[in-house]
Amino acid sequence: MGRILALDYGNKRTGIAITDELQLIASGLTTVATFELMDFLKKYIASEKVELVLVGEPKQKDGTHSNIEEEIQKFLKKFSEVFPDLNVKRVDERYTSKMAFQTMIDSGLKKKQRQNKALVDEISATIILQQFLYNK
Repeated sequence: MGRILALDYGNKRTGIAITDELQLIASGLTTVATFELMDFLKKYIASEKVELVLVGEPKQKDGTHSNIEEEIQKFLKKFSEVFPDLNVKRVDERYTSKMAFQTMIDSGLKKKQRQNKALVDEISATIILQQFLYNK
């Protein structure tokens, strides 16, 4: 069984989370600059068995796509060209950033630590992955 990788895609940064090989536990992996994302994924997927990639689907409250969806579609097109045999699923990511910020507060992080946007992105990717595993 391979790992499941989740991406919280952003214009500047992309949060990344991963499961264990049994697909039971979701853990934050890292946050990378989006312009370096494809290189990071090439290296990571070459070294780890990844079975599925989840990409957050940002939507507005009314269900319409947010402004970044066009960039995500470009990324998905390139991703499918580089990794044609890897399954990709989209996952609704509404409110994950707010949930990530609340998680940081609940875990006792100081205000200065909560301002780390890269950490928010990584936690958001983990929440996307946790929601998928829960609903699987």
